[in-house]
Amino acid sequence: MGKAKDSLTPKTTAFINAQKMFFVATAAKNGYINLSPKGGAEIKVVDSKKIVWLNYTGSGNETAAHLLQLPRITLMFCAFEGRPNILRVYGEGKCHHPGDPSYTSYISLFKDTAGVRQIVEITVERVTDSCGFGVPLMQFQGHRPELKEWIDSKGEEGIKAYWKAKNVNSIDGFDTGIRPYLDPE
Repeated sequence: MGKAKDSLTPKTTAFINAQKMFFVATAAKNGYINLSPKGGAEIKVVDSKKIVWLNYTGSGNETAAHLLQLPRITLMFCAFEGRPNILRVYGEGKCHHPGDPSYTSYISLFKDTAGVRQIVEITVERVTDSCGFGVPLMQFQGHRPELKEWIDSKGEEGIKAYWKAKNVNSIDGFDTGIRPYLDPE
């Protein structure tokens, strides 16, 4: 049976830091639920009650749209190597966009930030772990280069044009909160 805590511990933080990927789940009041895989280098544990991760440019912007309506968010980490384990982090999330003072303070925690659309901050409310016996063993070969190559080929202005075309609304038509950062007054 899994254990539940109200904050991260050194052990759960070490587990998060060792993972090559994680999953993010959010939902609005209605419409589609979003579940997305993310690369492990994109996440940082700030302290026992705070996690931040980079939300890179993508084909949708569901997390941002959902968090504007309902701040609930769940992160899931699975051990694909080593000892089996599944860790879920439940909490409240909010997005910080380029130009926000909070974005500026968090971005320095990361190395490669080209193409970052938002930084998502999670205030941890509950942390659970479970056995993970059903998670397959898989060998990590590396992160895929395609996203970085695509971001580099677009350049900063090309990325902003892509955001305008593809990321101002969710697939359900909800505002993602990015528009003011595309056309500052």
